Amino acid sequence: MNKRSTLGGGTLLALGLLLIGLTVLFNYALRGWRLDLTQNRLYTTAPGTDRILASIKEPINLYFFFSDKTAAQFPSLKTYGVRVREFLEELAGRSNGKLHLHVIDPQPFSEEEDRAAELGVRGTPVGAANTPFYFGLAGTNSIDGHAAIEFFDPNKEQFLEYDVVKLVYQLANPKKPVVSWLSTLPMGAGFDQQSGQMREPWVVYSEAQQLFDLRPLEPTAPRIDPDTNVLVLVHPKNLAPATQFAIDQYALRGGHILVFVDPLAEADTSGAEPGNPMAAMGADKSSHLSELLTAWGVQFNPAEVVADREHALTVSMRQGMQPVMHLGVLGLDRDSFVGDDVITAGLSNVNVATAGYLQPVKGSKVRFEPLLRSSSTESAALPVERFKMLFDPASLLDGFKPSGHAYTLAARVTGLVHSAFPAGPPAGVQLAAGQLDLKESSKPLNLVVIADTDMLSDYLWVHQTSFFGQRMTQALASNGDLVQNALDNLSGSADLISVRGRASFSRPFERVDKLRRAADERFRAKEQELEKQLRDTEEKLTALQTKGGKNAELIVTPEQEQEIEHFQTEKLRIRKDLRAVRAGLDADIKHLGTTLKVINILVVPLGFALLALLFAVWRRRQRPGPGAQPQAKP
Repeated sequence: MNKRSTLGGGTLLALGLLLIGLTVLFNYALRGWRLDLTQNRLYTTAPGTDRILASIKEPINLYFFFSDKTAAQFPSLKTYGVRVREFLEELAGRSNGKLHLHVIDPQPFSEEEDRAAELGVRGTPVGAANTPFYFGLAGTNSIDGHAAIEFFDPNKEQFLEYDVVKLVYQLANPKKPVVSWLSTLPMGAGFDQQSGQMREPWVVYSEAQQLFDLRPLEPTAPRIDPDTNVLVLVHPKNLAPATQFAIDQYALRGGHILVFVDPLAEADTSGAEPGNPMAAMGADKSSHLSELLTAWGVQFNPAEVVADREHALTVSMRQGMQPVMHLGVLGLDRDSFVGDDVITAGLSNVNVATAGYLQPVKGSKVRFEPLLRSSSTESAALPVERFKMLFDPASLLDGFKPSGHAYTLAARVTGLVHSAFPAGPPAGVQLAAGQLDLKESSKPLNLVVIADTDMLSDYLWVHQTSFFGQRMTQALASNGDLVQNALDNLSGSADLISVRGRASFSRPFERVDKLRRAADERFRAKEQELEKQLRDTEEKLTALQTKGGKNAELIVTPEQEQEIEHFQTEKLRIRKDLRAVRAGLDADIKHLGTTLKVINILVVPLGFALLALLFAVWRRRQRPGPGAQPQAKP
């Protein structure tokens, strides 16, 4: 007789204690482990982020100010707030105790609200009562330095990781970044020989002086300061061989470089004579830095200018002249910004003038990523000679034929490169004691190239006025923001630069959008037809009711009264059909919603129940019957 074994109470208690013990053990041993199953790896930090967190030496306090109760009125902000908080908690958990996160819900007229304002987080008035809504981040380090993200803009969600990690990096490295700036254009303050007066610095140059430790570099400089974080080269023309070699060696050491070249720089005063501005119009105003750029995997042709009929701006060449379209002066909009790069993030428009184009060198192993592009259907490359001595921009339209493809006006280049001086230092250049003559990169190069220098000129992007002797500037385009974004990005570590834009946390209902578009196309023609019938009916009805003149007594015959009743009935019918058509626009969407509810509530549980039932039947069939005898082993 078979006896079914049973588990005693002591055994069950032991199993329960074992389960609790394993849970506590796994909770401790597997702390910090994550399994990210999202499609775009939203909860997986970039390798550069992990390296920056590991490099933090002193504790950093992060204060996340979020008006949780106010956010309940805005579901999208509430959801995004949860996303930001979870990401900050993830960073704090990966920082080995170096990041201390404080989540604060500032109440009106509280100390927390004053603290937020003190640290640079602003409240945005919302609702009828203009209640301040806080959604920002502030951080402090051990030397009382602080930085802040005033407000987390949901439109910049893909750059959440970069913005937060950049704040952490700035607090961990509070020293002002060093920017070595070499320019052959008169960008700084000084004496203008042509006007005989002192000139003001260009706005973009002045802003860089305020934000960075900016060190001017001469075109004959024999070395680059070793503590340089970013090297800026503006219109690098006729550089001394020693300077080119110093730039080459800086690049091979993993330098961060921002280059502006140009086929025709309007601010280039080469060949100018005092009192005779026409003398410089025929001079060569190009810069190319061809030897170095080619070694870095970038091809630039200074003999051609990009003309774009789609983005052409209207300009007035002389006072009193009628504004005319200029194919070489372009207003680039957001459609011209390629990809999700932090350099072009948040920009509205960028103006350029007589810009060239960039291409990757064939066979180069660097990563070439376009940042700005012309249109693909209305652009072409024209000889630079057509833009010299140009008095009538309308003449550029003569014989203009688009090439059919887009031109890259700015690009980011990263990777390992070879020296532009494979035979060694140029003649007359002596290496300093202990300096090595590098032939290839010891670290990857980080390079941003922009094929225009005129975009830095004030006239293309700012409007200046004088207010009680103070120079006031108003930005008309995002040229300055583009330069500042590039400097901010390049002045960080290579790890920070590697943190790019991520996919958005918000997932659109693509299926619903597709159904809505299909329904709209299907019903829109019928809706328009009914609306036309309604207008015709109302017009006929109005004509019948006003028949007989403005001041004449209205006499309605039985036939006319019957016709009026017919039109009123027709009007009601058309209105009913129109409401039915408009209601039909969302019918498929409601049907999809119902189908999903049925699947989630009924089909899926029934499917699991059916699988469990089939498994139970299979197990029962595998068991021996009540009368079965175990077979003896041979």
